[in-house]
Formats: sequence, structure tokens, C-alpha cells
Amino acid sequence: MTFNDFDLSKTGDGLLPVIIQDDRTLKVLMMGYMNKEAFDKTCSEGHVCFWSRTRQTLWTKGETSGNFLNVVKMYKDCDSDTLLIRAIPDGPTCHRGTLSCFDTEDSEGFIRELAALVKGRHENMPEGSYTTKLFIKGVKAISKKVGEEASESIIEAVDGNRDRFIYEACDLIYHYLVLLEQMGVSIEEIEKELALRHR
Repeated sequence: MTFNDFDLSKTGDGLLPVIIQDDRTLKVLMMGYMNKEAFDKTCSEGHVCFWSRTRQTLWTKGETSGNFLNVVKMYKDCDSDTLLIRAIPDGPTCHRGTLSCFDTEDSEGFIRELAALVKGRHENMPEGSYTTKLFIKGVKAISKKVGEEASESIIEAVDGNRDRFIYEACDLIYHYLVLLEQMGVSIEEIEKELALRHR
């Protein structure tokens, strides 16, 4: 893919709109623009580089903060007038210190929503909550539940019972999220370790 593969006749200023997406979470991080020089620099160096319309200069994201956007994959859209870059961020993307320039912290997928709920239960320990009861019992009891749910998932898998397997897998994932919270480990840390192993 080259800069000349894009049709920028509709943009007026000849700049290529670029959407940045977190390669691990698929969260949309930011939007910027590239000219040919910024595009070529991004391709050659592996860090996302933009053309700053306000300063009229090249701008590599992270050059001052250290929060680079490391390119994983690049996709041209169906009209060849927009670029999607999947990248791994080295830190917060927005100048406000948030992960994304878009206020979508509450929409990162249901697994993360559930993990946030578990974290909230751990912090507030509301009475009558099953999750609270697990945290009161401690790491041994939580670990035992993870083991039980894993065994039940295996049994249903071996028996070929797909619906029951899904049910037990949900129990396993929930209890594993509780164990992660008990151990002070985030989903992001798990993703980071998996990405390191993948590379």
C-alpha cells in the first residue's frame, strides 16, 4: 500500500483521514491526518506520524510524551479515502491522559464491563452480593471455584454438550475475573503478556 493508492479528491486539502484503533482491545483511540511524507514515515519507522494542520508540520505521536502508537496493521477503506491503523499504544493516547480521545471508557466490551463491576464489588463490598461473599472467603475459595468451573466446562466439552459448555464457560470466566481482581491483575496485563508471547 502506498499513499498514491488513496483517492483524496473529496478531501479538498489532499490530506488522508486516519483512524487509530488499539490492536488488542479494538478501542478507537484517535483520528488524525496524513500527507504523503507522514504516511511514508509511518510505514518506514513503524510509529504513527501525522500532519499537523494547525502547526503545518509532521508530528509523530509520542515524540514528546513517549506514548508512541506502534503500527501493527494498516487497512484502506472501501472508497480508498480513509486509512485505519491498528496499533499498540505505549501509554495514554489523548493529551488529557486518557486511553482514547473519544469518551468511550464505558463501552469497551461486556467482558471489561463485567471486570469493572467485579472491581466495584471488591472496592465497596456490598452486603448480599455473591461476589462480595467470594472476596470475604479469600483467594483459596475463589481459586477452588475457578477449578470447579473449569472441570465442569471440560466435562461438558468432552460430552459434546455445546449449550451446557457455554453456560459453564460463562461461570468459569466470571470466577476467573474475580480471581484476577483478587490478585490485583487487570485484563490489560493479561493481554500484554499474551501479545508478548505472540510476538
